[in-house]
Order: sequence, then C-alpha cells, then structure tokens
Amino acid sequence: MHFERSSGVLLHVSSLPSYGGIGDLGPAAYEFVSFLAAAKQHVWQVLPLCPTGHGNSPYSGLSAFAGNPLLISLEYLSDWGWIEGEAIAGLAGRSGNVDFDDVERRKLPLLMEAAGNFLDMAQHDPRLKEQWREYEEFCRAESNWLTDYALYVVLRREFHTGAWTEWPEGLRRRHKRALTEAAAQHARALAQEQVLQFAFERQWKALRKAARDNGIRIMGDVAIFVNMDSADVWIHPKIFELDAHLKQVHVAGVPPDYFSPTGQRWGNPLYRWDVLEERGYDWWIERIRRACELYDIVRLDHFRGFEAYWAIDAREHTAVNGRWVAGPGVKLFRALEEALGRLPLVAEDLGVITPEVDALRQALGLPGMKVIQFGFSHKEAHVHLPHKYAEATVAYTGTHDNDTTMGWWRTASKHERAVAEAYVGPVHGHPVWPLMRAVAASLATMTIFPAQDLLELGAEARMNTPAVAHGNWSWRAPETSWTLELVSRLAALTEATDRDNDPLGAAKEASA
Repeated sequence: MHFERSSGVLLHVSSLPSYGGIGDLGPAAYEFVSFLAAAKQHVWQVLPLCPTGHGNSPYSGLSAFAGNPLLISLEYLSDWGWIEGEAIAGLAGRSGNVDFDDVERRKLPLLMEAAGNFLDMAQHDPRLKEQWREYEEFCRAESNWLTDYALYVVLRREFHTGAWTEWPEGLRRRHKRALTEAAAQHARALAQEQVLQFAFERQWKALRKAARDNGIRIMGDVAIFVNMDSADVWIHPKIFELDAHLKQVHVAGVPPDYFSPTGQRWGNPLYRWDVLEERGYDWWIERIRRACELYDIVRLDHFRGFEAYWAIDAREHTAVNGRWVAGPGVKLFRALEEALGRLPLVAEDLGVITPEVDALRQALGLPGMKVIQFGFSHKEAHVHLPHKYAEATVAYTGTHDNDTTMGWWRTASKHERAVAEAYVGPVHGHPVWPLMRAVAASLATMTIFPAQDLLELGAEARMNTPAVAHGNWSWRAPETSWTLELVSRLAALTEATDRDNDPLGAAKEASA
C-alpha cells in the first residue's frame, strides 16, 4: 500500500476524556476526530481494541477478534433506545486515570441491561426493527468467531477462574456435549454478549466513517501473540505449543534489552507454525481479515517475531534463558496476500533487529519504525535520528511503551541531553516540540506523536512501562486538552513540513 506523507496522533480509545470512567466510542471520540481534522492530521493510531484480561493490557486480550465492551458508549445506547438516560446518569462526572475494576463493576451491568433490553424489545419496537436486521446480519457475518467467543466470556464469568484451563474437563477440551449443554444453560447471556459485540461494531464503524469523512485513517495494532487465557487458545489449541494436558510448553518474550536487564517474559503461548502452514495459515488469514475490517492501516506489533522469536521454557521465571526460533517468514505474508490482496501493513521493528529481519521487511515492502528518543545514547543509536530516516518509515517521538518525551528528558543522562541539544538546539527545559519538529521535518513518510507529547506531559501520563505488571494503561486525557491554541500550533507544524496531505481526498472526490 502506498502511504502519503502525513502526520498523526497516538491516543488509545480508553484514554479519551469520555463519560463513565473510561474513554469510549461516544461524543469525546468525535470531538477528537474534529481536533485531528482541524490540526491537519490524517492518522489516528489506537492500541488493540480487544477485551482485556488480567492487568488490563490491550496486548494481552481475551480475543483477537472481539471488541472491548467497556469501550461502548452508554450515551449512544441510550440514544438508540436500549437503556434509559436515568439508568446511566450515575456514571457522569468521573475523571482522572481509569480504575478498570471500578469501571467494570459499574459499567458492565448497565451494558448487560442494555443488551437485554434490546433482545426483549427489538422485534416489536418499530424504532429497533432495522437494528435487529443489522444484528442478525452481523451474527451471520462474524459467525466464525462470535458464538465461541460469547460462550468463552460467559463461562469465564461463571467459573471465576480467570483461565479456561481450570474449567471442567469437558469444557476445557471442548467436548461437543459439554458445549451444547453450556450453550443451552446460558442462552440469554450468550445472546447478550453477541449483542454487545454488535453494539461495539456499530459504534466503531460510525466513528471510523466520521474519521474517514475528515480525511483521517485509523491505524490499529495487531499483537503478534495472543493471551493463554483467551478464546483463541481455547477454541484452537492445536495451533499453539501446548502439551497433552493443555499446558504451555514454551512462552513468548524478548531477551534482555533496553527496557529490562532480565528480558521480558510475556507468557503468551507460541504458535505451531508447522501446523498453521499445513492449514494454509487459515487462522492468521481470518485474523488479518478482521483487522482490515476494523482499521485502515494495520501495525504489526513485534514484527521481528515473524522472522525469529524468543522461545522461553514455560518453567522459567525470566526471559534470560531462551533461544531464537525461526518464524514463518515470507511464507505467511504471501499466504495473506493471496487470500486478502495487498495489505496496508506497518512493521514494528524496534528492539533486537538483525539483517534477516530487515531483509524480510524490505522483501515485503513494509514501512518500519523509528523513535527519536532512542537516538541520543551512543553512535550506533543514531539510526533513530531523523537525518537517518528512510522514506519508508513511520517515525515517532515515542510509543505507548516509552516514557513521554518530557518524562524521558527528566531522567535522561547528561550525555543524552547534550547530544539532543546539539541536534535540535537549546530547549531550555522544554524539549518536546523541538524534537517533534525534528521528526516532522524528516523524510519519514508518516510521523506519529503521542497525545501526551502534544500536551507536554511528564511520566505521570505514561501509558505503559514494559516488564512492570501493574499500574499501566490507565492514563486519560484531561477534558480541556484539545484547545484552539494546540490546533493552531500542530497545524502550523504540519503545514510547514508538508504533511497536510489528505490521503483520502481523491477517494472522497471520486465518490462525490
């Protein structure tokens, strides 16, 4: 896919200053789209939209296909007639960082009530007749994952285990009789879960259309691995490295690096790539098909794992003792292209990158990534400085895994600060916009700035600290963030660096 020279902002949906304790797909999302359009931005990057499990990480989701129900706007459900406004009024006025446990405790019952109301009313309420038709079509179109996912969620809630591996044997191993009995016993709850997925889909598609109408493409994220506690592993155990007892053999991670001296033991199950190859990579084809339904651009997290991945014995407690194992390489991507056509992919190629990883990315014609924060520590790190960027690059001041630029500056070494000021000039304690200007002025086709950097926030606004289990993913933007002053400042930088091209303009003109 050809990418126009453009600029965008990284902000996860949960970080919007929305009603109800968590960012969602409601009015605040449309306000952010309006801000991006006014500031001449043409990319909105989000993190995975999946339902999250332990730790609330979108990179450790309960499904590679489903949407997170907590991102559904109750305001819009009320507008649709699914729930009375008085019922959701108690969620108003919540601000500050997300308390996920509180949000789930207070919001999920209201979502389930709304879904139940829809099921009860839709077939005899004229206002909902068209929505019921859409719901039935959605269930048909997404049947390859939707029904099993709904059953997984209901059973996970029933057994309070947090892991399908602790369920009764018949359900663990998906014996037909056990599944049939469970589906009959929980028929209404299953339908409610499917309705919530429909609501998510309907709200997300409306938001994506609004973005597209404003010339904004949404870049989504596909994590290479899935969580052991996920519908995907429960439904498809044969494509993962599990033993006869459905226990993990090896787990995913990365060796010691910039972020952690003991590496990162992520704990995700590894794929049986030989089995997937025999099956024509069917599960991955469906996964990328789904991603392309949700996003305009798909960022492949941990791209290097497709060339070779770090395999850690499941009995190890850190990632130090692992080994590199060859990944599927170009064969997977040729299968994807054959099934789906040319794909709008970006490779997240940060970390331990070998010539083989670079060769795979280049063979596939994918843009890679650079992060200016990494560029000041030593001479070899200069590949992350803008004068080194190739055109086929998506360049960042930082990602969701980095400290904010202001937070980084406050903890940077004297050497790093000196090199940075030699590069961009004296910053007088305010390094963010000078570094943004350096990135924006580069040859990189696309530049992405975290919303925290636009607001010049410090480490208190950091989204994630790798290898730290708790306290991540909870930052929310203040309600007064998207000011006219910020619009003017960002638009001026975008214009000055020739990044104000509307990549969707030609398509909009053709359809007018």
